[in-house]
Amino acid sequence: MGTHGNHRTHLVWDWNGTLLDDNTAVVGATNAAFGEVGLEPITLEQYREMYCIPIPRFYERMMGRLPTDAEWERMDGIFHTYYTQQRDACGLTEGAAELLAQWQLAGRSQSIMSMYRHDELLPVVRGYGIERHFVRVDGRTGPSGGSKAQYMERHFAALDGISPQHTVVIGDAVDDAVAAAHVGARAVLYTGGSHSRASLEAAGVPVVDTLAEAAALAEQLGG
Repeated sequence: MGTHGNHRTHLVWDWNGTLLDDNTAVVGATNAAFGEVGLEPITLEQYREMYCIPIPRFYERMMGRLPTDAEWERMDGIFHTYYTQQRDACGLTEGAAELLAQWQLAGRSQSIMSMYRHDELLPVVRGYGIERHFVRVDGRTGPSGGSKAQYMERHFAALDGISPQHTVVIGDAVDDAVAAAHVGARAVLYTGGSHSRASLEAAGVPVVDTLAEAAALAEQLGG
């Protein structure tokens, strides 16, 4: 393995809203949850302007108060039920499959770290026929609503011999940039998912409009 100094960039992809184009399902599921507490439905544009993590804080922005524990549990349950029903109608983001194949063909590694439930994430990724492109696929194993930082730490502990210094996280949320910084990796954020460009730019990392731009930029950053 005498490749000292020849560091190849590793990519950590986010799943929902990044590799998976699931905006329609997410906004529909959000509106189903909102209906439970008597809130009006919102559009994708409004969602992108208002969305934040942790999710109870997003609900607080919309409700004018934090949901009670009981409301949060009900809303979270409705969200996931609705999302799961709609998920199969979602496709991969345009160009994603080709991009993943090209990255792997170039001899570089990539993985998925998602806040989607691990036991549901694996069969979904497999169902799109892209599992072979990743050295590791990790989802969330604890309760929903938290931050990605601790999961990213665990992801790197399990990624044998891959250093965060040569890694770029590609996601659609400010939380992806926070999680990347937490482990010492770079991040590039994609505008096609859950956040508006303005809210992504607040993270202070590069913001792009396509996954191809994200990968090209990652190659430069991680070298």
